[in-house]
Parts: sequence; C-alpha cells; structure tokens
Amino acid sequence: MRRLVYLILTMLLVGCPCTSWAGERVDTLSVMFWNLENFFDYRDGGTSVSDREFSSFGERHWTKSRFYAKCNAVAKAILWAGSEYGRMPDVIGFAEVENRFVVSSVVGATLLRKYDYGIVHYDSSDPRGIDVALIYRKSVFGSHTSKPMRIKEFRTRDILYVRLEYAEGGRGEEDGDGCLHFLVNHHPSKFGGAAISAPRRKVAMRTMLEVCDSIRKSEPGAKIICMGDFNDVPDNPLFDFSGTGMVNIAGPLAEKGEGTIRYQGKRDMIDMFIVSRCIAKHAEMEVCRIPFLTVWDSTYSGEKPFRTYSGPRYIGGVSDHCPIWMELAMQ
Repeated sequence: MRRLVYLILTMLLVGCPCTSWAGERVDTLSVMFWNLENFFDYRDGGTSVSDREFSSFGERHWTKSRFYAKCNAVAKAILWAGSEYGRMPDVIGFAEVENRFVVSSVVGATLLRKYDYGIVHYDSSDPRGIDVALIYRKSVFGSHTSKPMRIKEFRTRDILYVRLEYAEGGRGEEDGDGCLHFLVNHHPSKFGGAAISAPRRKVAMRTMLEVCDSIRKSEPGAKIICMGDFNDVPDNPLFDFSGTGMVNIAGPLAEKGEGTIRYQGKRDMIDMFIVSRCIAKHAEMEVCRIPFLTVWDSTYSGEKPFRTYSGPRYIGGVSDHCPIWMELAMQ
C-alpha cells in the first residue's frame, strides 16, 4: 500500500505547480534527520582522498548521472515522508554530505525546489571531507543564526549549531520565546577499534552537552533539539544524561528492537534525537521505514537499508541508514 502511495505521490508532484501541501498539519513541528552515506559531489576538488575516490574518474566512478539520481532519490524519500506524516518536514538535518553544493543540489535540482528550504552548512576539518548540514522551511522560520562548533582535540565533523526564529505569523510563533535551538551531530565512528574511537565519541558528546549548557545559561527554558548519527547505542553509559537537562527520546525505541542501521542481521539505533527536558514529553520519534529505501538481506533474513555502494561496487541505493522523524507538539 505504501509503495502505491509513493508512486501516486511522485506522479502528482511531477506535474503539479503547487508550492504547499493542502491540509498540512499545523499543530506540530516536524523534524527529520538522515545520514546520507558518503554523499560526495561528482567533481574531484582535490580536498581529500575520499573526494578523489568519489569522482567521475575515481575508484568509485561516481558520475554526474549517479549523483543526480541520488539527489532525486533523497528528495522523493522526503516527499514520501511528508505524505506519510501529514506535511513536509520543517527542519532536516543531514550527515555525510561533502559540501554545500550537495545540499543545494538536493534542495534546488529536484522536486524539493517547489518548497522553501533554506540551507545552513559549513566546511569542517574532517579528514574524509564530510560534513553535517541543516535545511529549514523559510515560511516557518524567518531568520537564523548559526555556528560550527569545532571539536578541538582531533579532526572530525563539526557540531552544527543553528538557532531558528519563527517567521512572523508562522507556525509556532505563539510558543512565547519564538525560537528553537538545533545541534546537528555526526560523532566519530568505531573505525580503529574501541580503544581509539570510544574516547573520541566521549569528547564529541561532552562538546555537545557543553553547548547545550551554554544555551540554557543564556536562555533559561531553551528548547534544544540535538540530532545526529552518534555511532553508538542508547544503552551505552555515554547516553546517561542525568543532571544535564537533556533526554534521549530514542531510548524507548531501541528497547523495542528498533534501529536505523542493520549489521549482521541486528538493528542498531545509532541515529537519535536528544532534546531538552522541557519539550521531551511533547516529542515523539519514529524510524522512517520508507519502502523503496530498503532491500532484502540475502545473508540474514529481513529488510535492510538499500545503500549506494556495497564495498567498491555501485548498487544504486541511497543510504545505509534509515531516516528518523520527530513530531514536536505545539504548546
């Protein structure tokens, strides 16, 4: 049934000049996060080994046509989610995007151009050349301030901080303080083993919580939404937020066996929303199960995310991560 909905939606949108969703829900704010798995542009900018590898003449043969096929697939997935959940996401965080060109291509060279997404992105010092980014609907949020929060101890992705203020007359303006704070994360992977990687994730988490604490000190009662790929699971002591004023709303889903990646037949919840306590009871999270983003696992029974590459071989999927979705009820 969901596949049918997606096909109908796609056909309607291709020929539809409309710029907004009829009957969009206005009682909640919708936030999405998605790790887009090595989403490089197709040009060799000479900035990293990965940049050369993911180019038209590199080892991965990452061509212009493959690049734009992925842009369209990402856009269609977001449109599908908008149909499934009742309206387009107001804010989307991305991980593993090479540069602003990638994000602007997703927003401007696909069906998403019919919508009013603004872009926030900074180049980081990550050795692989991948960054995080955020897009937001300008009809909902009229202005923003932002800053890349660098992790000083080693080279990795920045934590992207974005403060969004509601547009005049926009959804949520009645909330009082008129703004939300977002932190987009992509913490260090487990590459190299636990002895090396675990301390790095601890430093990244500490940096994120220090930013949250700084926000609350300058703005008591601030509504903070941290999202990202944390490269660890909620039952790790790293996610003990006692005394921090933050709540991991992904925890209950992980306890039920939900996850955003699938490794050796087991789902792991490594993509999460962590929010300030004052809004936690108004927030609900789901893992987006988008039918055309999964494929049958021939080694372990069940569905797994349909990734772009299997090793060095191009297989035409989108990501090895499922997106996550959060609905925040207006108060």
